[in-house]
Amino acid sequence: MDKSGAFVGGVIGSAITIVIFAVLFISPPESIKPEITIDSSIPSAVGETPTYSKKLSLIEIFEKSEAGVVRVNVQRNETLEGVNGVGSGFVFDKRGHIITNAHVVDDAKKVVVTFLDGRSYNAEVIGIDKFTDIAIIKVNTDLIRLQPLPLGDSSNLKVGEPIAAIGNPFGLSGSMTSGIVSQLERLFPSGSGYSIPDVIQTDAAINPGNSGGPLLNMRGEIVGINTAIQSATGEFTGVGFAIPSQTVTKIVPTIIEKGEYKHPWIGISGRDIDPDLAKVLGLKDAVGFLIVTVVEDSPASKAGLIGSSKTVEIQGRNYPTGGDIILSVDGTEVRKIDDILIHLQRDKSVGNEMDLEILRDGRTANVTIILQERPNGN
Repeated sequence: MDKSGAFVGGVIGSAITIVIFAVLFISPPESIKPEITIDSSIPSAVGETPTYSKKLSLIEIFEKSEAGVVRVNVQRNETLEGVNGVGSGFVFDKRGHIITNAHVVDDAKKVVVTFLDGRSYNAEVIGIDKFTDIAIIKVNTDLIRLQPLPLGDSSNLKVGEPIAAIGNPFGLSGSMTSGIVSQLERLFPSGSGYSIPDVIQTDAAINPGNSGGPLLNMRGEIVGINTAIQSATGEFTGVGFAIPSQTVTKIVPTIIEKGEYKHPWIGISGRDIDPDLAKVLGLKDAVGFLIVTVVEDSPASKAGLIGSSKTVEIQGRNYPTGGDIILSVDGTEVRKIDDILIHLQRDKSVGNEMDLEILRDGRTANVTIILQERPNGN
C-alpha cells in the first residue's frame, strides 16, 4: 500500500523486481580521461537557456555533457576498508552542487566525487529527499572544473522520442547509452515506503552504477535522473526509470536552501476503480479512486472524507464498499491514483488547498482540503 494514499496500481510478478541500484561494489576506480574539455556553450548555471537549441548528434551530446557528469564513490561501512558503492551525478551549478540519487548517498560515511580529469574531492551531503530519490551533494573545487549541464523541461517529452543516458555502469566511468522514451507518468515504489509518481520509462540501457546520472534529450538538456530498473536479475532488461527534470526544478532549490523538501499529503488509502469494482458499486464507468482508509488527523480526515465501511464477497473475492469515490482533483478527472499523486507532485505544496469532486451515496459533492506535510514514514 502506498502511504501517500493508495495501493500502487498494477502487480509485478514475483520473478520481477524494481531494482534501486545505488550500490555497486567495486575495485579501486579505473583511471579516467586525463583532460577536461571546456565548452563555452554550456550555461554557467542550471536554468539558464543553453546557447545550443538545435538537435544534436549523440557524439555532440556526449562531448558537450561529459565534463558535467561525475562518478560518486560511497563508503558506508568504516570498518570494511575498500568496500565502496559507486553511482553517478551531474553538476548543477557553479557553487559546487551536484545532483545524484538519494539511495546513492543515503547512510554514507564518506562520499568522493571524481571529475572527468580524474581529480577527486570529498563531498558534503547537503540534503536528501527519499520521497523522490533525489540528493544534493557539494564539492569545493576550481570553477573551471564545474561545468553545469542545462536542465530541460520533461513535460515536453513524447513517447518514442530519442534520449541518451550518461553514467558509470558497473564502475565503467563516462559511459553513454541511447534509446527512446518508452512511456511517461509511471508510478513505482521507492525506499521511503511511498511511491514516486510521474516517472519516465526508457529502454536506454541503465545498469548498476548509472544511478544519479543524467537522462538527456537530443538538444543535450537533462530531462531526468536515471534511478532504477525493472529486472529479475538486477541487470538491465529493457525497462529503466528516471526522475523527471520537472521534479528536479521544483524541489532541488529548496533542498539546497533548507536541506529538505516538504511534500504535501492527503492521508488516504484505497484502490483504483476497475471493471469488477465498478460493477459492485453500480458505476457506469471504471474510473476514479475509492477511498478505503482515511488516516486519523490527516487533511482528508479534517475535510470529512469517508473511507470504506464494509466489504462485499463475490465469487470468493472481497470488494470494499461505502467509501467516497474521488472523481476529480482541481477540475481534472481522476482515472486512477496516479492522477492524484502526479497532481500533488507537479502542482501542489504544503498549505495549498485542493478541491475534490467525490461521489458519496450516489450523489456528487465538492470537498476542499488543506494539504499538510507528509509524514516521514520512518
